[in-house]
Amino acid sequence: MSPLIDRHGRTKRKLRISLTDRCNFRCTYCMPEHPDWLPKASLLARSEIVRLAGLFVDHGIDQIRLTGGEPLLRQDLLECVHDIGELRERGLRRISMTTNASRIAPKARELVLAGVDDFNVSLDAIDPETFRRLTLREIAPVFDGIDALVDAGAKVKLNAVVVRGDNEKDIVPLLEWAMARKLPLRYIEYMPLDAPGHWKRDAVVSEADMLAAIRERHEVVGQARGHDPATPYLVDGHYPLGIISTVSNPFCSTCDRLRLTATGELFTCLFSPIGTPLGARMRDGIGDDVLAEQVRRAVWLKDAGYASRPGPVDRPLTMHAMGG
Repeated sequence: MSPLIDRHGRTKRKLRISLTDRCNFRCTYCMPEHPDWLPKASLLARSEIVRLAGLFVDHGIDQIRLTGGEPLLRQDLLECVHDIGELRERGLRRISMTTNASRIAPKARELVLAGVDDFNVSLDAIDPETFRRLTLREIAPVFDGIDALVDAGAKVKLNAVVVRGDNEKDIVPLLEWAMARKLPLRYIEYMPLDAPGHWKRDAVVSEADMLAAIRERHEVVGQARGHDPATPYLVDGHYPLGIISTVSNPFCSTCDRLRLTATGELFTCLFSPIGTPLGARMRDGIGDDVLAEQVRRAVWLKDAGYASRPGPVDRPLTMHAMGG
């Protein structure tokens, strides 16, 4: 079948699927102080997730990332991974997962054996008090989860959102902690995706600010940028660092990603104000051919992205429900 291409000539290769909107952390940049969880009946069943995933794979998606909320809160997570893994026969090449790792230690080896190829672990600070202030949770279970993943032979990458006044002092300590453990790290600029009215431009620690802090102690050399949202750097000649600079230096021109919420709503951009309710229409009995046409149309109409209209997005859906 024909690949999914938008009107700006960008071909979509990656799909992020949120398995649940629920999370056991309370990161301020991700969710409201008192989140309203979706009714469980509104979440996609495993068979529905696989059906929609298969539709996208048949149209050129070859990498799927499982997100949340926190995907470890999904009781049938292992079964989801296994069933999605069967799509490799139809062209799927990679299954990834984004997690806070606090509950992953007992299941790390099972997830690797089930078919998860790599894990992105959210770790915004290594100072216990800073971490507790950011997430309202303890850091020890996260360290245990990272260790369990490494012991299971998993590929692990760390993600850290940097917010001025909260954790910018952890930029260099976190980098050095990751370097010592040979774990790749990506810093992410604070994006306007949390509760309406919460995001402030002056809370953004820009890519330039991060590099300035790191260069006080390390040599940092920029590398050629590809389709990945992170600008790559080499620290001290050997360590791979990435910085996702959506606010100060948007990567929209090379975006190859789509997002599916836990209810099956397709968002062609992280900052799209509205989505396409594929899950609801599927439950209404619409067949795959019609669903595929609606996907193609939604992707084709995808706009230029954050670069074309910077600032907070006006919608009730916050980051924890959208999927990381």
